[in-house]
Amino acid sequence: MTTPQHRIGSGFGARSTADEVLKGVDLTGRVALVTGGYSGLGLQTTRALSGAGAQVVVPARRRGAAEEALAGIDGVEVGELDLGDLDSVRRFAEEFLASGRDLHLVINNAGIMACPETRVGPGWEAQFATNHLGHYALVNRLWPAVERGGGRVVAVSSAGHRRSGMRWDDVMFEHGYDKWQAYGQAKTANVLFAVHLDAVAKDAGVRAFAVHPGGILTPLQRHLTRQEMVEAGWIDEQGNQLNTSFKTPEQGAATQVWAATSPQLDGMGGVYCEDCDIAEQADGSGGGVHPYATDPEQAARLWRLSAELTGVDAFAGRAG
Repeated sequence: MTTPQHRIGSGFGARSTADEVLKGVDLTGRVALVTGGYSGLGLQTTRALSGAGAQVVVPARRRGAAEEALAGIDGVEVGELDLGDLDSVRRFAEEFLASGRDLHLVINNAGIMACPETRVGPGWEAQFATNHLGHYALVNRLWPAVERGGGRVVAVSSAGHRRSGMRWDDVMFEHGYDKWQAYGQAKTANVLFAVHLDAVAKDAGVRAFAVHPGGILTPLQRHLTRQEMVEAGWIDEQGNQLNTSFKTPEQGAATQVWAATSPQLDGMGGVYCEDCDIAEQADGSGGGVHPYATDPEQAARLWRLSAELTGVDAFAGRAG
């Protein structure tokens, strides 16, 4: 049964923190993987999951920086992973699988936003390649451990998905680059990934969700100039935060932690969440998820394209 894209009245909200949504949740014996789990929202996610008893694996492109940031947090290990390099994804996955461990929670948290035009791999647009294709390949390569864990996969998307649907005629922006459209497409891809993964994985007991963490000032903004953020009304000329709707990192991490662990979502999946609840469909008022991002046909089409580009599909030949 398809989970309705409607609020369930979780009792949490925009100002709930990751620790609050985990109250009473015991993750002892669970293994979680959090990409980018050493900076911004990822660091708060790692802290919260560790505090609830989980063993947390943090794959990082900058291993030394990750180890420094995570020092003193119990039950955390760092691996080496560059999501923009499929060989790096393969090596990380093979090393994890060789450990024989089950993987109960996966949070695809790492990402880049509005970067200058950058090409990775065989000339792929970097935001689509890093935010989507790298995570797609990672989850598919780790599927044996994820399937045994029977847990959840969370794709961290953004309200930015409303900036662009899939540009099927020019996915890699080979004919004119726009950094915000590219970000929007990548975030739409994150939602579509969760929609299709849930469809093909739920019979194995694995459910998938996409989330919008909310507006938060984190290192994700590294590619924006101060002037761009001033003009957007985020900060003043001195760098002080102006936008009162922005969340703290602890609040920003809450929705992905809730989606990964909440018993309120048992038996559900394939939906987009925000403010620690399932979101409504967008109606033009500013919130919710655009219908093109949850369209199962587009989700299946993206999955096929991703399999073709990466050469990986753990579900090849299966119905879904």
